Amino acid sequence: YGTANSNQMLMEVMGLHLPGASFEQPGTDLRRALTEEAGRRVVGLTRLAGDYTPVGEMIDERAVVNAVAALLATGGSTNHTLHLVAVAEAAGIQLTWDDFAALSEVVPLLARMYPNGSADVNRFHEVGGMPFLIGQMLDAGLLHADVGTVAGPGLDRYRTRPELVDGALSWGEIPSESGDTDVLRPAKDPFAADGGLRMLDGNLGRSVIKVSAVAPERRVVEAPARVFDSQAALQQAFADGELDGDVVAVVRFQGPRANGMPELHKLTPALGVLQDRGHKVALVTDGRMSGASGKVPAAIHVSPEAAAGGPIARVRDGDTVRVDAESGTLEVLAADLEQRAPAAPTVDSSVGTGRELFAAFRASVGPAERGASVFGGDR
Repeated sequence: YGTANSNQMLMEVMGLHLPGASFEQPGTDLRRALTEEAGRRVVGLTRLAGDYTPVGEMIDERAVVNAVAALLATGGSTNHTLHLVAVAEAAGIQLTWDDFAALSEVVPLLARMYPNGSADVNRFHEVGGMPFLIGQMLDAGLLHADVGTVAGPGLDRYRTRPELVDGALSWGEIPSESGDTDVLRPAKDPFAADGGLRMLDGNLGRSVIKVSAVAPERRVVEAPARVFDSQAALQQAFADGELDGDVVAVVRFQGPRANGMPELHKLTPALGVLQDRGHKVALVTDGRMSGASGKVPAAIHVSPEAAAGGPIARVRDGDTVRVDAESGTLEVLAADLEQRAPAAPTVDSSVGTGRELFAAFRASVGPAERGASVFGGDR
């Protein structure tokens, strides 16, 4: 349940997919019927039926809040702390990381899919999926019902699941109980009382941390820093046996201004091995992790980033860094941090494989906290 499948879920709960369409398998008659119906609605052939709604009339503050709430309830990808902020801004709506944190405190975790559990999205879909989830959240007052959707007005339409009746597409009732409470639970009996997404703030800047797959005893890490300017450098240090101990790995110059914020999924195996050996391990980076990363506490999207002169550029090997997901703090315990000169990157990863073509975007992109967008926001 990484970024791509989180996207599918979000588009449905925002009313941009047909009800129950997100995880319907390809290559079936039902999938084909849903695709054809979606096409008809895109070109407005259902306008006369009274259930055609242009996207510009659909996406408002209520739809954006619904998206954040569903992301939290399903343990979805942290990449959407960028994507949803940018989507909201494009719609003229200011969504902040503080909003994510505030909603996470009151939205329970209702689904467990990898990396938060062993099931995948296909199993989630089989046991009730989006119709069950949306119905539970609506009944618990966790979603706005009075929104526009491609299926017509009101999110209550999304409590139903698609089916073929005599070859024709229709929507029917869903079971009142989850088909597997190890994967999907009712709002009255959640996996956790909160959504597991928290914001960190301190002298290293602001960042996002996802704790829904992090064991409670690993949510506070204080350890010496090892600083790297690329994930390849960390991998090499691990291979050379230099990281066999408590460590906070600081991987910087990975933000949107530096190199476009590439996927740092190669960090997970090495850091996971160190954690499994019994060491206290955390990651601090101005880059992003995979939406399907989980068990290692990772303060990601640190803002301001190193390439913009953020405090993360002043961290040195051996500094004591504290990542505290319980109190919401991200600190380096160095009294002279502000007096230090920011480091320059030791690796130029802004060129090669076509990256040089995007230099204009890197020069104008806003901070991760504002969605790493080139439209509006602080530079």
